[in-house]
Amino acid sequence: MAEDRFPGWHGTTIVGIRKGGRVVIAGDGQVSLGDTVIKGTARKVRRLSPGGSDVIAGFAGSTADAFALLERLETKLEATPGQLQRAAVELAKDWRTDKYLQKLEAMLIISDGHDLYVITGAGDVLEPEHEIAAIGSGGNYALAAARGLYDTDLDAEGIARRAMEIASDICVYTNGNLTIETLGA
Repeated sequence: MAEDRFPGWHGTTIVGIRKGGRVVIAGDGQVSLGDTVIKGTARKVRRLSPGGSDVIAGFAGSTADAFALLERLETKLEATPGQLQRAAVELAKDWRTDKYLQKLEAMLIISDGHDLYVITGAGDVLEPEHEIAAIGSGGNYALAAARGLYDTDLDAEGIARRAMEIASDICVYTNGNLTIETLGA
């Protein structure tokens, strides 16, 4: 079986936090193949500027698949300027119904500085509870850490940095080389 010979790509922790009028999305830089680190400085958080409006996005999963989804998201955002939720729903519908897109293996966290969503290949557009979203192999660790830190004096970026540090201490597929994008006041 091909999966026995090729162990598969693992890794990534992405966390999104909305606090104090700001949204921060942070991601680590590690890409692993089986138990080997292939790259430690990958950039999995991006700023998109379709039609002049800023959107930030972080992805977990296959990089090529995530880039295909980000391109589609940009197209949807250009068609519906200023309507992140509508663009996200349209992307999720396409992802769920298009035979090519159905095979893509990735998840996204996106924000326009106001709204924060997780988009999945199952057709989900989820607005997270508690102002925090996390995906990837270390996502649950980052989510738990961020929730524990949320009611402290730390701002959104401080929470993201500390949550990612904690996740990288626990998850072997996550490192401390962060990419951070921020929108809002």
